[in-house]
Amino acid sequence: MTNQQNFTFIKTDRKLIKLNFDDILFVKGLGNYVEIFVKNNKKYIYYKSLKSLINKLPEEFMRVHNSYIINLKNVAHIEDNHLIIEEHKITVAKSYKDCLISCIDKLLL
Repeated sequence: MTNQQNFTFIKTDRKLIKLNFDDILFVKGLGNYVEIFVKNNKKYIYYKSLKSLINKLPEEFMRVHNSYIINLKNVAHIEDNHLIIEEHKITVAKSYKDCLISCIDKLLL
């Protein structure tokens, strides 16, 4: 696989579904499963842990909480300890805040 790959496949509901990384808003951990939230108010349940998933996602994906991985490309704004992604409000855990801020600093104009 090349690093330029911009999509993946996940197995859910006995189907293989193609997901474009840009369409993924965020991923929520549910124990051994994750809930992948994508544009158009869709979500998929996938059997994988957040820890093993974060290593396979492109660099614009970032862990911001024990239960959340977000796609920086889809963050509308950051307010106090929350990220706003479409209609979702995601808490940034203290332990991940410095990392998030340093990532965002690199993106500032």
